[in-house]
Amino acid sequence: MTFTTSLKEEIARLEINPIEDRFELIAFLNRVAKVKNDEILLTLENASVTRRIYKELKEIYGVNPSITVRIQKRFKVKQIYILSIKERIDRIKETMNLGPTIEVKSLVSDEEKIAFLKGAFLAIGNVSNPQTSGYHLEFIASKERLAKQIHALLQCFKLSAKLTKRGYKTIVYIKASEDISDLIKRFKATSSLFYFEDVRIYRDHKNMVNRLNNCEIANQEKTFKTGLKQKEAIEYLKEKELFTLLDEKTQVVAEYRYKYPELSYQELATVITTETNYKIGKSGINHHFIKINELINRYQNSKE
Repeated sequence: MTFTTSLKEEIARLEINPIEDRFELIAFLNRVAKVKNDEILLTLENASVTRRIYKELKEIYGVNPSITVRIQKRFKVKQIYILSIKERIDRIKETMNLGPTIEVKSLVSDEEKIAFLKGAFLAIGNVSNPQTSGYHLEFIASKERLAKQIHALLQCFKLSAKLTKRGYKTIVYIKASEDISDLIKRFKATSSLFYFEDVRIYRDHKNMVNRLNNCEIANQEKTFKTGLKQKEAIEYLKEKELFTLLDEKTQVVAEYRYKYPELSYQELATVITTETNYKIGKSGINHHFIKINELINRYQNSKE
């Protein structure tokens, strides 16, 4: 079962509130229903969502749709549920006509806005499984007007939704994990929210550990390269018989660096302090290598 399916099934199991869920049904019908003169047809793939829409039609409009179950064998075998409504067609059409014209300001409460978004998500929503891919929740609308409607409602809750085109469809999508989590929370899908948050915490922790490891590896590589370069500088001084021109403390630092090229400045300073009477810090190590580089530069300039 996909995360989208489990989330929709959890939403579908929520208790129906005829006042608020009227807007959920309006949003759903406007995106799924095919209207004929004497019939309204709804084709669905999720049994739980089908049951919810059936109950809402019955409780809100007082109709009893007939249900036809078909087996679709295209690509993969799955059940298709077809709801046929032949009662109170005019009343349902009249209510459906409100759907495309509903504006954010006409939805008085946050509950009504969320109900509308729930209906839209049940009809045309998808969310990626956070465990197997990046964070992504989207609404796939066949009409740009409906997409802008969803986009405006999401912005009411300060969710960073964006619009894009995909073929002849208009997509409203959210990429920020915090915003996806917030929307699932507003849908009151507690189990899906806990799953999403558990995966998000695990991924964030794993990413942080990876970043720290990468940073540590990068620092180790940088330290090792610096040590080898300084070892080469010391070899150059000895080869040119310049090493004795260094003062005594700089020679001590140079000998220890030659012996331990893999150590960081702080580690090298600790070794020197421990094994000799010369107390030194990493800034002192750096100062001595400035002296070494200056001696090499003076020698090379004198040869030009």
